[in-house]
Amino acid sequence: MSSKNESTRLENSTYNILMALGKEANFLYSTADTFIEDARKDNRTELVEIWQEMKRDKQKHLQMLRGALEKEAKEMKLTQ
Repeated sequence: MSSKNESTRLENSTYNILMALGKEANFLYSTADTFIEDARKDNRTELVEIWQEMKRDKQKHLQMLRGALEKEAKEMKLTQ
């Protein structure tokens, strides 16, 4: 028997995918570019490269999570 999140009535695993998507997207669309730009302004090339690599990694993670969410939807795990 799968466990469900009490507030959303989604399976915990589905809820976890949604939460992780939000966190990854927040970093990608709110934080990463700011960090990259700050490092550029400070002429910190090594930090620019680190933040860019982390952004690429987060984009891969987001794709993986989107795929998992699509699978959940196809398996009807998003219905109550």
